[in-house]
Amino acid sequence: MTQDPQAAYQTRVEARRAEMRFLEERDRNLSLARGIVAAIAFLFLVATGSRPIVVVGLVIAAIAFVGLVIRHERLARRLSRARRRVAFHETALARTRGDWIGRGDQGARFLDQAHPYAIDLDLFGRGSLYERMCVARTHAGQEQLASWLKHPAAPAELLDRQAAVRDIGPRLDLREDLAVLGAEAQRAVDSSALSRWAASPPVPVPGALRVVAVALSILVFISLAGWALGFWEAAPFQLATIAVGICTWRARSFSAQVLDGIGRPVHDLQTLTEIFDRLAAERFEAAGLVARHRALTAKGVPPSQPIAQLGRWLEAHESKSNVFFAVISFFLLWDLQIAAAIEGWRRRHGRDVTVWLKALGEIEALVSLGAYAFENPADPFPTFEEKGPLFDGVGVGHALLPAGRAVRNDVRLDHETQMLVITGSNMSGKSTLLRTVGINTVLALAGAPVRATSLRLSPLSVGASIRIQDSLQDGESRFYAEIKRVRQVLDIANGETPLLFFLDEIFDGTNSAERRIGAEAVVRSLLDRGAIGLVTSHDLALAEIAVSLMPRARNVHFEDHLDGDRMAFDYRIKPGPVQRGNALGLMRAVGLEV
Repeated sequence: MTQDPQAAYQTRVEARRAEMRFLEERDRNLSLARGIVAAIAFLFLVATGSRPIVVVGLVIAAIAFVGLVIRHERLARRLSRARRRVAFHETALARTRGDWIGRGDQGARFLDQAHPYAIDLDLFGRGSLYERMCVARTHAGQEQLASWLKHPAAPAELLDRQAAVRDIGPRLDLREDLAVLGAEAQRAVDSSALSRWAASPPVPVPGALRVVAVALSILVFISLAGWALGFWEAAPFQLATIAVGICTWRARSFSAQVLDGIGRPVHDLQTLTEIFDRLAAERFEAAGLVARHRALTAKGVPPSQPIAQLGRWLEAHESKSNVFFAVISFFLLWDLQIAAAIEGWRRRHGRDVTVWLKALGEIEALVSLGAYAFENPADPFPTFEEKGPLFDGVGVGHALLPAGRAVRNDVRLDHETQMLVITGSNMSGKSTLLRTVGINTVLALAGAPVRATSLRLSPLSVGASIRIQDSLQDGESRFYAEIKRVRQVLDIANGETPLLFFLDEIFDGTNSAERRIGAEAVVRSLLDRGAIGLVTSHDLALAEIAVSLMPRARNVHFEDHLDGDRMAFDYRIKPGPVQRGNALGLMRAVGLEV
């Protein structure tokens, strides 16, 4: 039975809010109790003349105050996590209502001007597909999801992902827990830095120096104890101290190279430990998830244990900020000991880190796809055909629009009808149709459900020229940038996988005659290479291209009509070329005298 995502999130957010209010009340009570204890201690100091009672009262107050502080810190962590749980469900509810823009990670760092369709199809940036989908906590998961959106997978892999998405999507407890784990829940875990460090060349450990360091540490404390007890003078301790200084100086390069190389990702390691612990407790059913889960325990223990050990060493190193411990750490040759332990850890687990983070990144990417599938229960998974090219969509709508607002159309492209030339007036929906088909193709080839009644497609590569910008830095006009992109699309069509292309207002930066000649040459070349796709234009002369290429191409159009003094559109495809434009009507609608 399909769950209503909005009802499920609403039920949970109300329960989490109730828990948060309860903890906030306890937080206020503990704050009040700490204040009362402090006031009582002050009264003992100023209002009691008997010295023993003052001492006893202060001791009791101090013990009570320390106990309250410990309880308060534990409560503060619970309260912080409760607030994050509320925020998780509020954000999820916003996604189900279509109010998600600006609330998530926009993934702008994954934008690549050279990518053949990422910018054109709004994969990254504000209001993008990535922002709508990504719930990953680590850089590994974010990078994996971005990679799946940018690089289509083969049908076998897609079927594996679909099964995993069906498995992981309804697991609300798991998705909620992963979203709130760790001390720094608002910041993504920089797993990429850990991966780079683990894979970097090993630093030679000065073995003899470490043995000497241990011996010197023992010698220092023996000489200090003997001096303190009067067995000898200060000279042995002084000599041992000088030896420690020399050893520290000799080991400085090794210590700095190891400790500076890993940085100080204590919070990241703590969060990773909790995430791996949580995943270790989950039992999946889908084969792909089971295999990825098994990769996390291939050596019989979850990655959380060695990663927690690494975190403890780094915490021990950071504790040098305490002045008292800094003095002791000098005599223990702490930097050398910690650096040697960390480098030994990398030698044992460095290769495993890559495996762990790859499995974690893929699980997190599947969690993002699963959340998207759960929140769009009416969206089906596509089916795949080995032979192509094929895109056969029934009731296809734009995935970034609320389901109730998206106007749906049927679009079929195959080896018989390879291209639709879409004409229509301004604002009638031509570009939106290109993005609708494109973004559903991206979803399908990433392993996600699609916004359609049904969709069948074959393996496809994608190329688009929709959102082309001039470049002041590179000295390129918009037209030059466009022809470079069209060249890239033609190159993709030479590959083994059939191309699905999207060309919006092709070559509108030149005159009508040259535009007609250039556009026909390009699309004819694409069709000859077995590509399928959509071409739009408001230039009615370009509708003749479809006529010249029949039956491989055909004309369709969008219509508009005047509703009082406003232009109205139904955004539905109709056969044949459009018969009129609306530019003058739009000019008059905004008050231009034409």
